[in-house]
Amino acid sequence: MEKQKLPNQTAIMILGITSFIGCCCTNGVLGLILAGIGLHLAKKDEKMYAENPDIYNLGSLKTWKTINIISLVISAIFVLYLIYLLASGKFSESMEQYEELMNQLQNQ
Repeated sequence: MEKQKLPNQTAIMILGITSFIGCCCTNGVLGLILAGIGLHLAKKDEKMYAENPDIYNLGSLKTWKTINIISLVISAIFVLYLIYLLASGKFSESMEQYEELMNQLQNQ
């Protein structure tokens, strides 16, 4: 009998990729959400595999779980840095530096 693919494996892969992109493009907020969902689904699939290892193929679940963990950590660092900037009042200064940098890049 051929082993079945775990039901959420594709969703975990897609969430891992989009959370990795989202952690860099949305100041970490979207990455936190997507990686959290991905890790929740991975936990459910691991539990399902542990109950019936003869039926299911583990495949690349551990790899995508690792990608989701890495995305979660990077996103958390971005969010904590954003909170630090907001709490210390340095956010407007940081935005001014960003705007200057963007203007310099556009002029070149």
